[in-house]
Amino acid sequence: MHRTYSLRSQRAPTAAQLQSPPPPPSTTKSKFFGKGSLSHTIRKNAAGALGPEMARKLAQLIKMEKNLMRSIEITARERKEVAKQLSLWGETNDDDISDITDKLGVLVYEIGELEDQFIDRYDQYRITMKSIRDIEGSVQPSRERKQKITDQIAYLKYKDPQSPKINVLEQELVRAEAESLVAEAQLSNITREKLKTAFNYQFDSVREHAEKIALIAGYGKALLELLDESPVTPGETRPAYDGYEASKQIIIDAENALATWTFDSAVVKPTLSFAAHEEEEYDADDLADEAEHLKVTESEWNEEDKATA
Repeated sequence: MHRTYSLRSQRAPTAAQLQSPPPPPSTTKSKFFGKGSLSHTIRKNAAGALGPEMARKLAQLIKMEKNLMRSIEITARERKEVAKQLSLWGETNDDDISDITDKLGVLVYEIGELEDQFIDRYDQYRITMKSIRDIEGSVQPSRERKQKITDQIAYLKYKDPQSPKINVLEQELVRAEAESLVAEAQLSNITREKLKTAFNYQFDSVREHAEKIALIAGYGKALLELLDESPVTPGETRPAYDGYEASKQIIIDAENALATWTFDSAVVKPTLSFAAHEEEEYDADDLADEAEHLKVTESEWNEEDKATA
């Protein structure tokens, strides 16, 4: 948020930035190849065509995520330009419109800043997913080696069943299978660990972004309440605007709310239906009464048979 609470003055570091330095800039941010969908398609297809076959699908996903983040980067940049233009347009209007549009521009600009921060945090998810891709790529050679030895043994048993190479290859196959088991176990463990970590990064960044956007929207609507929309007749003078202090205070409150936001103070909490119902408890006496009520004696069965005979 702006320390001067206006887009028409120089920006200063926010309280949140001073208290909690942001993560390193995203590795996807670039001045080149960001806008064209053709370059996105080329990168995605190249990722799916190159590298070990086992890791290609995940490599393609990672490239698609990179394209997505570059699109968000463009959106953030355009949103900041929109905020500046809104303030510029309102400057030449009446006092109330001039003040309100400037303050609205501050909030819209802050949304662009949040989108930049979102990219940096979202990139942590993408980098973590890359570690799964790397381990997948390292497992592929052991699989191929085991398959190659298996094929060689099958070929020799068909062409020359008495070949001494068969025993040698079978021993190599045992070693290759042992190596493959270790690699597969490592892949299984790392995939689960990194997948959980990666999507925790993603959902934490999405949650923080959404909650802060909702805060800004709320303060933006509060600004609009300062705008007198009552109609005036021709020649009538509209009452003088006196909302400067109120609009400034709204921006200050918005800044404080964003700076002090934590996951503990998040408004939206997930509700899981399967965790909402506790096991029902039954009274022992009630169960005994029901069991007694359902009892049917042998004589009652006999009487029933006679009645129906």
